[in-house]
Amino acid sequence: MGRGAGTDPRPVRTTPEELVRLSSSKPARFAPGTGWSYANTNYVLARLVIEKVTGRSFAEELQRLVLGPLGMTGTVAPGASPEIPEPHNHGYYRYEDAGQERTADVTLQNPSWVGAGGDMISTTRDLHTYFSALMGGKVLPAELLAEMCAPDTTVGYGLGVFAQETEGGTVFHHNGATMGSAALMYSALDGSKTLTAGLAWVDDADLSMAPAFRTAQQRFVDEVFCGKLAR
Repeated sequence: MGRGAGTDPRPVRTTPEELVRLSSSKPARFAPGTGWSYANTNYVLARLVIEKVTGRSFAEELQRLVLGPLGMTGTVAPGASPEIPEPHNHGYYRYEDAGQERTADVTLQNPSWVGAGGDMISTTRDLHTYFSALMGGKVLPAELLAEMCAPDTTVGYGLGVFAQETEGGTVFHHNGATMGSAALMYSALDGSKTLTAGLAWVDDADLSMAPAFRTAQQRFVDEVFCGKLAR
């Protein structure tokens, strides 16, 4: 998925249809209506619905309905392009080869493998603009925003956002990650206080950075929404 020296520079695109076929070829985790499990495939399906209904690409509709009206000039839907607008951070992946540990820069990677479940490049400023506008009622009608923020009591997940109880009240978030990098978005219910951040790390097959990643998330939430200063 990354692109390095000696590889074919032409990006190979994984289509949304291929992603859906791959997902539907696997056994269902539970019968419809009997459980819940987060799945990126749901966002890929939403993308296909958008393109079917409008007759335009997901990137065009994203620009027309969200990026343009909110002035989010630092956000792009790259498709299969591995390029990232400057400046940007770097992500790394650690692996073993012939008994030796190696680390590769995986910043440039073809994001079509994840489809609308995460193939977007943005900035912390644009994420702040978007999430504060969304939670502040500037993107959705009030009734749809209320429905989005009504989490299932058993899993704490609404329609596209997680609800997290903190000492400073309920915060809503939906964070995303790919190899070596992640984006964080947190907001109070009314959008009056918003936290966005970009993280970079050395990833590996064992996800050994997962505990540290969760610790960093909690530290940010405690400091911004609960007034706790981390030691």
